[in-house]
Parts: sequence; structure tokens; C-alpha cells
Amino acid sequence: MPSRRAFLNAAALTAGLMTVKPLAFGQGRKEVHVAGKRVKTVDIHAHASIKDVEDVIRGTPVERNIGGPRILEPWRLDMMDEWGIDVSVISANQYWWYRTDDRRLARDIIRVQDEGFADWVARYPDRFVALSSPALQFPDLAAEQLEYAVNELGFRGASIAGHVNGEAPVDEKYDVFWSKCEELDVPVFTHPAGARNIVMPEGLEFPGDLGNTIGNPLETTFLLTRMIYENTFDRHPNLKMVGAHGGGFLPSYIGRTEQACNAGAEGCNNERPVRDYLQTQIFADSMVFSDEGLRHLVAEMGATQVVYGTDMPLGWPDTMDMIVHSVHLTNWEKELILGGNLIRLLDIDPTI
Repeated sequence: MPSRRAFLNAAALTAGLMTVKPLAFGQGRKEVHVAGKRVKTVDIHAHASIKDVEDVIRGTPVERNIGGPRILEPWRLDMMDEWGIDVSVISANQYWWYRTDDRRLARDIIRVQDEGFADWVARYPDRFVALSSPALQFPDLAAEQLEYAVNELGFRGASIAGHVNGEAPVDEKYDVFWSKCEELDVPVFTHPAGARNIVMPEGLEFPGDLGNTIGNPLETTFLLTRMIYENTFDRHPNLKMVGAHGGGFLPSYIGRTEQACNAGAEGCNNERPVRDYLQTQIFADSMVFSDEGLRHLVAEMGATQVVYGTDMPLGWPDTMDMIVHSVHLTNWEKELILGGNLIRLLDIDPTI
């Protein structure tokens, strides 16, 4: 019997022979052009959930309802078509399964979740790819789950939180997972959840959704900075991390971050200049919402390190037109950010 990966590859090949229009849903797809050239767009930041996981967790300490806009439905294709998104990279980003200390339950949750994503990708292989969100509280199990997802289900990488039950995954006990990411040559998308590992309880409970606007980028900044200073990137020089929400505050404060060690801060064990990690192993999505913010992101990181992201389907403004019409970027840089970088990073078929 052929493996699931062989089945998915065959499905993808068949889909590649099909024209992109007309589509089964909506009124047709918005096509994105840069200087008259049609470009393929890829969104790294798309939330999704699998309803069948409820059957796995019923009666357990992590029982919950799994629903809302994250559930994969055909209307998502309409939204993608309206925005001009050719490929959506779906992942489960809430990471509530980190809280279980039951290894078997953690294994079953991720298996059902990943199989659900794989079935969806098989239905629409030219429009979706998936990331696994393994149970990182068991680093060896997470490595096994990622290997299965990539080698058997055709997944393109992993998605993780900024901490594991309050602990940043930076020390050597997590190396088995990071090494597996390197071995499989897949990136890791890190998505935060309000910096609850850093901020005191209710510390951001004020008007303006501060847990989101301050806490989320803070959590990402904290993780990536610790990975630099505590040698996670040095131990895994081929590891690639994609930070949600513009990579947190790190690109904006990279000057202060790198100068802290020069000023005598203790514990700076990084083997390379801090900025080097930002320009090689760290990527950031485009959710900065202004042309000036995008210019600054590219200036600090380089256009090869910035990727398009939407936070679909949670109602944030799209940044695609901002990228296309940027007065600061070259056409080559726009093409990289809209899709070229992710096509290379995730091994996506570049044909449209």
C-alpha cells in the first residue's frame, strides 16, 4: 500500500495539471502582480483547528470545545481568493496540549490533529501546506511527531509556542527536537500567547488588548533572544525560526540587544554577532502594518528574511497591498516577501 506521503505527492501532481481558474468557491482569485509580473503568494500565518480532536480529549483534564473560525471550511478559500493568497500555510497555534503530562494523550492529540490537516491539504493540494504543532513538553516525542508529519504526511515544518508551560525551549534537553528540525531541513514558526511566561498574572489586563499588542511580540522577542544568547542557534546552525508578528520587538531593538553584551551584560555566550542570527537563522512575518515598519524590518533583517503573513482568519488587516505598493522596496524584494522566500523555505512548487 502506498504511503500517505506518496498519495499526497500524487494528488499534488494531479493538482499541478489543473488551471487555477475557475475555482469551485467564490468569484475567482485576485491575482497579484509586481511590475506587471504575476507572482505566487504564500501566507505563513494561518490559524486552523481540527474538530475531531474533541473526541480524543473528552473526559481528560484538557477537554475543551474546538470550534470557531479556525475550523477548516471551504469559505476559507473565498477569503484567500479575495486577498490574492495562492498558498496558505496552516498550523494549530494555541498549544493547549502542552499542559498535559500524559504522554499517550499528547501523542494521540497531535496524531489526530495532523491527520486532519493532511486530509485538508489532500483536498486542496495546490492551495495549502501544513505545519505540525508537536507536543514539545516531551522533546523526544515532538521530534518523532515532526518526523512522521514531514516524512509520512508531507508537512513542511513545525509550529511552536514561545514557551513550554513557562519554560523557554532553549537548553540542551530540547536539542533532540531542534536536531530533528535540522535533519529534516524544515523551519519552525513560533507563535506567542500573551507572554504569560514573563508578565505577572493580569499584568496586561488593560484596555487595548495589551496581552496581544504587547504580550505577543514580547514572548517572541524573549524566546528568540534567549536562543541567541544561550547558544541554541550555535548548537543548531542550520535551524531556521520564523517569528510571528514581525518577529516581535527583536528587529526594532536589535541595536540595543547587540550592544548590551558590548556594555558588559553577563551570560552573552553567543558565538557570532547578535545581528548575524537575525539576518541568517531568524525570519519575520510582515504583520507590521505600515510601509515604514516594513522598510525598517527589511533594513534590519534583509529582504530574504521577511515573509508574508496574515493571521487569517482572525480579522487583522492584510499587508499584501502594503508590500506590493511599498515605496521603499525593490520589485525583487517584493517578490521575495510575497512568496519567494517561503517557496524556498518550505519547498513549495513555484509554478502558479
